[in-house]
Amino acid sequence: MTGLAYFTETRDGLFLGNDPARGPWSVDHCHAGPVTGLVARAAEAAVGPDKMLTRLTLDVLRPLPLAGLRVSSETVRNTRTLATTKVEVHDLDGTLCIAATSMHLTRKELGDVPTAPVTPLRFEDAEPGDPLLIGSLHDKPAFGSFIEMAYPKGQELKPGPKTIWMRVPPLLADEVPSPIQSMCALADCGNGISWNEPPTRLGFMNTDLTLQVHREPESDWLASESLSHWHGTGVGMSQSILHDTQGPVATALQTLVLHPLNR
Repeated sequence: MTGLAYFTETRDGLFLGNDPARGPWSVDHCHAGPVTGLVARAAEAAVGPDKMLTRLTLDVLRPLPLAGLRVSSETVRNTRTLATTKVEVHDLDGTLCIAATSMHLTRKELGDVPTAPVTPLRFEDAEPGDPLLIGSLHDKPAFGSFIEMAYPKGQELKPGPKTIWMRVPPLLADEVPSPIQSMCALADCGNGISWNEPPTRLGFMNTDLTLQVHREPESDWLASESLSHWHGTGVGMSQSILHDTQGPVATALQTLVLHPLNR
């Protein structure tokens, strides 16, 4: 991973957003992907390493200020089989910005078991390319400019479904993120990958994110196969299959609110 970390943590547990955490819609607010990583970090810390985070659901209730966020977690249930948590993200004024829940399942050693046959995406065939996620409504350094990206050969960066490989910065400069924490930034990019209209013409912000994980990723490079459904009601949905270099690992879903932009 390269470049500046998404956040700097102060001694009193406040997370200050750095340039890579800045979102495309506002110069003062975070992209929800890095903040999702903080939520996963809090949930994993609350439960411990014996159980794997298998589902993370976030309601994004308000913009997420770069100026500072506080993350709190509570273990709601913890049994031999599963654990659940509640995680909240507040701004400096104490306003609730994200309400999240998580599910964790006990790790077992079952050996080889049958599973659906899937042909892995070939990272070896991917080609480095220009950043896709840099379109924004401001001129400050932001999320997409700090990510390494690669694309399947021959893929055009036009509106519609797309696949993109990404390698992202760490959450914190002095800490190695867990595999699932590293996947969170990509999980929240489905709408930005598969837009059906340029972001300077139509807004397509997500109001939530559900990440369903069936295997922890094993590579730094991760891919998202994403498509977005948009409707004249102003409601949409982005759905993504997330991969490491060995095959699929998770599914991410986002509900989208569509709105015209006056430029």
